[in-house]
Order: sequence, then structure tokens, then C-alpha cells
Amino acid sequence: MELGLQNRVAMVSAASKGIGKGIAKSLVREGCLVSICARSQDALQEAREDLIKENPGARVLAFSCDVSKPDELKNWHSATVRELGDVDILVTNTGGPPPGRFSEITEEKWKLGVESTLMNVIRLCNLVLPGMKERGWGRIVHITSLAAKQPIDILTISNTLRAGISALTKTMSNEFAASGICVNALLPGHILTDRQMELNQIKAKERGITVDEYAKRSQSHIPAGRYGTTREIGDVVAFLCSDRASYVSGVSLQVDGGLIKSTF
Repeated sequence: MELGLQNRVAMVSAASKGIGKGIAKSLVREGCLVSICARSQDALQEAREDLIKENPGARVLAFSCDVSKPDELKNWHSATVRELGDVDILVTNTGGPPPGRFSEITEEKWKLGVESTLMNVIRLCNLVLPGMKERGWGRIVHITSLAAKQPIDILTISNTLRAGISALTKTMSNEFAASGICVNALLPGHILTDRQMELNQIKAKERGITVDEYAKRSQSHIPAGRYGTTREIGDVVAFLCSDRASYVSGVSLQVDGGLIKSTF
């Protein structure tokens, strides 16, 4: 299917590895000019080289940026416009906030979670929306989590903020649809990433079992019977960013192998 993404400029945050990198790969395959950010310059350069190796001739900008710092977000956006052009697509992706049960979480951890998981989303949107409105075309995809609909015990901060981003997604879609801007959220289930392995280790330790045993039990609860891949997330994001999805807005789309039990 032709997605109509050739030469569209896309920004993807936290894209040196995991889900973010998988999304960047899918957008590059579709012909986007992609700007990626992460904190580690070495990891970014490795990701950039990997993207170009798989897609010779691709234009990929790698910019070192801490998404919790407003000035660094501004610098990343400015560099993207300068090097690649006006931003057509924004994918807000972040690493998960600190895990923990409610009684274990300090106010400082709550503040850290809000800055790294929510405020960066708001700030990035404020940077790209004026240009999108002026051109009458834009795609914004917020990467959240299945925790937005089905809370996970040790992810108290994530449960709270991810659900809020789903509400933000619907609010933004209502405001900007008439300007040709589609705003959606994507809710990954259990995807085979470093973050998933970290959570598996925590939960395996709580239960007194090996990580491999916990992983087997975890996957047995997924109707698909396995963890998802980063490409499976990336390809769905590419569709949401495309001309083919021009009437899809305000959706919190589950990509979870059927794990979420709710019908809403």
C-alpha cells in the first residue's frame, strides 16, 4: 500500500533503541526524512548508521537531547527544520517513568515522571503545531502504553500519565482536525525491548522465579502467545502518519496482541 510519506519530515523522540528506533525504521522505509533524538550521542550515531545501512540514501538527523529539558527540545526542533525542513510528523515517545507502587513513590519521582513523560509531549506539540496549521497538514502520534487502559501494579506513575495522554490526544484531535492535523495515540502491549526486560526482572524477583520463567508466564496471558516486535509498532505508526489515515483522529489504538481486556 502506498502511504504517501515520501519526503515527509518526521521527528521521533527517544529513538536510539527500542520502540522509538522501530518507529524511525518504518518511517525511513516509507521515504520520510527522519530526525531522531536521545540522550546518548554514541547510541544515536549507531542508530543513524543502522537506519542508513538498511536504507541507502536515507536522510536521518541524529540530535542529542534530553526531552525533559525545554531548551534542548527547542534546539532539536530548530536543527530539524534547518537540516530537513518543516516538520510534518511528530512521534512523541519516551522511556517509561520510574517504576514503583504508590506507597513507594516520592514526590520527586512524581515530578520527574511528569517532566519526562508528559511535559515533553506538550512542549514538542507546541513547537510543531504552528507550522502544521499554516500548511494545513500534520500528523502527531503519542506513544503511550497498555497501562493507559489497563493499569499495571508497579507502574503507578506510568498508569496515571499514560491515561492522561490519551485524554490529551482526544482533546487535541478535536481542536486541530479542521486544520488537517490528525492526532492519535498508540498503546503498545508487551514489546520485546530493554524496558520489557527490566520490568520482567523486577517482577521475577518479586515472585522468586527466574526471568525466563516469568517471561513464559507473561506471554501465556497474551492471546497472541508472544511479545510484540518493534517493527509491528513502527508499521502501525507509519500508517497513522500517512495520507491513508486522513480520517483517523482522536484514537487510542491498542497494539498489544489482544492483551487489553476492555472493550473501550
